[in-house]
Amino acid sequence: MTGSGKPDTSTADRRRWRTELLAFLVLAFGVWPFVAVAVVGAFGFAVWMLQLVFGPPGPPSALH
Repeated sequence: MTGSGKPDTSTADRRRWRTELLAFLVLAFGVWPFVAVAVVGAFGFAVWMLQLVFGPPGPPSALH
């Protein structure tokens, strides 16, 4: 306790700030890049599979 009668929260605030910073760094440089690569890869795979089934995009080929 400090002299004013309020509990000393500087240590708890510092610990919470450190925990939030660590969580941000893990999300920003660990989780979100992986999620971004996975989403782009899944979209590319889906387009590839659709082109295998329905053919490439563009006008239909002329049947002479």
